[in-house]
Amino acid sequence: MTQIRNAVFNGESGAIDCALDWPEGTPRGWALVLHPHPLHGGARNNKVVTTIAKACTQQGLVVVRPDFRGVGASAGSFDNARGETADMRLLVQQFQAAYPELAAGKWALAGFSFGTSVAAQLYSWLADEGQRVPDALILTGPAVERFRFRELAIPAHTYLLHGEVDEVVPLSEVMDFARAQDLALTVLPDSSHFFHGKLVQLRELVSQQLQLFA
Repeated sequence: MTQIRNAVFNGESGAIDCALDWPEGTPRGWALVLHPHPLHGGARNNKVVTTIAKACTQQGLVVVRPDFRGVGASAGSFDNARGETADMRLLVQQFQAAYPELAAGKWALAGFSFGTSVAAQLYSWLADEGQRVPDALILTGPAVERFRFRELAIPAHTYLLHGEVDEVVPLSEVMDFARAQDLALTVLPDSSHFFHGKLVQLRELVSQQLQLFA
């Protein structure tokens, strides 16, 4: 059974309050899962975020679910992905230093909605700096372009998952993003932005992606 612990890392604006989900057995790595827009109720306990996290723990990964700046007990205020991305870069460094055995294993980076923009730009930042990049990049309900502040360098194996009838981020917007990045796109029929009634399928699809880098 998954155990949930609390951890605090330090971002540019102060504390980054996180939940850590630990799987049964010996972990084989870790995952960083990022939540939707902080000014629209986005937080680490969002049901899409926790569904992705469950898929990760079922695949033996310790999951870090941070609250972005200004959410819950995390310090600071919303910064349109710039500050949030800088904070996550610091979190990655601190997590790897605190948990070197986990950091030496597999690493997945995932985001939902606003969190996809932070995830994609964090991946790009790490790649540009020549640092180790995540083994898997999973972007669900992608809203990357809405908060993009830099050039992207994301891998061809990036997994894009979107709801057919997303009422927040239109499918056409994600198709344009996928086309520009030359990425495949998985569309879940009849699914809304928050995957109402589709969370089991969401979890299964994410699990399948994580099995690819077992």
